Parts: sequence; structure tokens; C-alpha cells
Amino acid sequence: MGNPDATRKQLLIVDDTPDNLRLLAALLADKGYLIRKALSGAIALKSIDQAPPDLILLDINMPDLNGYELCEQLKANPKTQEIPVIFISALDDVLDKVRAFRVGGSDYIAKPFQGEEVIARIEHQLTIQSQKQQLQAEIQERQRAEQSLQVYLHVVSHDLRNPVLGMSMILKNFLKSAPGLEAAVAIPSSILERMAQSCDRQLALINSLVETQQFEVGAMVPQKQPLILADFLHNFQAEWEPLLAQHQAQLTIDLPPHLPALWADHNLFWRVVENLVANALKYNAAPLTITIGAQAEANHQVRCWIQDNGIGIPPGLAEKLFERYQRGEPAQGTLGLGLGLYLCRQIIEAHGGQIGVLAQTEPGATIWFTLPCSQDGPLVEMPEAVNSLG
Repeated sequence: MGNPDATRKQLLIVDDTPDNLRLLAALLADKGYLIRKALSGAIALKSIDQAPPDLILLDINMPDLNGYELCEQLKANPKTQEIPVIFISALDDVLDKVRAFRVGGSDYIAKPFQGEEVIARIEHQLTIQSQKQQLQAEIQERQRAEQSLQVYLHVVSHDLRNPVLGMSMILKNFLKSAPGLEAAVAIPSSILERMAQSCDRQLALINSLVETQQFEVGAMVPQKQPLILADFLHNFQAEWEPLLAQHQAQLTIDLPPHLPALWADHNLFWRVVENLVANALKYNAAPLTITIGAQAEANHQVRCWIQDNGIGIPPGLAEKLFERYQRGEPAQGTLGLGLGLYLCRQIIEAHGGQIGVLAQTEPGATIWFTLPCSQDGPLVEMPEAVNSLG
């Protein structure tokens, strides 16, 4: 069972006169409030520091630290400045009341007071405080939603570029290899298939643009199915052949003879590999060798890695590489938004895996990640452990 006091409002009464404390405490306790008492400003500060109350009833004339001084200290502290303070004092001069409001008081009650008036003013201040807290929560939620939407739009824009560029390279290479052809052109089915696959990915990305809530942290839901890594990587390798050739890069697939199928979302996983390979091309000068490898691990996991022999990752950047808007200086092309690796982390973690950078002394960089195995997937046998394309 929950704590019945958890929803009751806590009031702190600060007064150096014990009779006043007892009178107010009895009045407010009968109304269901949790009451704390302090006989001095110093005691009140310690009590507030240990557990901030929901509202403070504060006398003015106290030795050592009077009510004005105590209120000023509370309003100067970010942790306590939002606690409403109601002054209760025998001082009934207008200047006393004005000073109380100037130091941050929310209300002022003159002694002798009526019990109904005290209750009404307390409830009024607690209502205002509750409304302020609700408004702040709504503002923060809206800011998070707007930030997620902005990031998602940047990510989709970022990811749309790669499939469009790949299809463009295929078409340009085809046109170069067949100059002077007229309207009728015989296109190999394999080329048409790669163009169709690229277009399918573009359509999937465009569709996902309107599903912005899927990019919220913890809300991305991969559509998992068994994925044969060898087939997947060879398809990726074939589609990226023109871009690799343009950058004088060689892509090597290095897989063991037997590897369980992955349990992953094909489209999301393509975006991970695409972003990692695109980053390797962007941040390294030609010629470049990129190796994609994998091995089965315990707990039904497959560990994959993408390694290049480029300039490597600076230590300061490696620690925060997968954070939002982190980016390096590209060796070629335009400066990106710093969202590609952030998206990779989101996708891998949505699959239940992890991603990181392998520390190494050799030139180049290695990014690794883990993905779950398909419990029902086949154990794939590869007659050729290494396949290269450059």
C-alpha cells in the first residue's frame, strides 16, 4: 500500500512564540495538512534544506534572523525560491506589508487572524503553486516534443541523402558506359533491382517523416525479423559499389563460416550500416579500406564491427561520439549535422544492443555494436569467409 501522507501538503510554521505555533498547528492539522514547526529562522533554514515544504507561514519579528531576512535567503536559493511564503505578523503598517512583498512574500496576514481566512489564503496559494507546476511540466513536455521533432526532421533529411546519392551514381555510371543511346535502353535486371530497392528505402524514410513520435527516446519500435547478415551485407556492398569506387574505397566483408541470423529491423539496420560507412568515407581521404566483420557471442548476441584504416577518432571526440550534434571535420564533402551516429545509437539500443568505439593504437577507427540473434533463425554457413569490392 502507498503512504497515505504522500499526497498531503506539508506546511512549515516559523514563529518564535510557542503558543502561536501550537495554535496554528492545531488549526491546520485539523484541515488535513502535515505540519512542521520551527522556533527560529536558523532552525527553519535547516528544516527547509533537509525537506522543502509546500508552503511556509512566517512570522516577522524573530531574534537573530527575522522573517524578512529568512524570506530573502529562500528566494535567493534556486532550490527554495518557488516555495510560497505567507507572512503572519502583528505588524499592520502598510510599509511592513510592502516590504514583505518586496522580499518575495506571496501573501500577508495580520494578527490577530481568523482561522477561516488563514485556511482560505493557504489554499489559494497552494492552488496557484499547483497550477504553476503543471504549467512548467507542460512547457517542458512541449519543449521535449519540439526538440525531438526537430532532431527527427534533421535525421530523415540526413538519411534521405545516401539512397538518393547511391541511385544517382548507378544511373550516371550506366549512362557513361552506354554513350549515345537513344530512347530504348536495355538495363540489366540487377541494376533495376538495386534502383527499386533504393527507391523503396526513400519511400520508407519519407513515410517515417510523418511518424515523428517513433523517434522519441524509448519509443522507437523496430519491426524485427530474422536477417541473414551475409546476404544483407552483399546487397549493401553491391548498391554502394559506385560510391565506393568514386572514393577509391574498398569494402571487405569478413564473416565466420557459421553465424546465426540476426533478429533485427531490416530498414533500420540498413540505416546503421549506411551511416557508419558514409562516415568512414566522409572523414577519411582516399584510398581507404573498410572492413565489416561479425562474430557470435554469448547470451544470443552477435557482435559486429566496421573498421577503417583512416585517420582515426580523436580521444576527446570518441568519448561523446554518439551524442546528439557531435561531429568531426570531414576530409571531403560538407559538414554534417552530427546526427548520424546519434541515430545509430538510438536504433541499436532500440534493438536491445549496445554500440561503442574500440580503443586502438593503430591508424583508423573501429565502431562496434551488438544485436540479438534470431532464436528461430538458421545457422548460416559461408563457403567464402572474405569477399571484397572496391
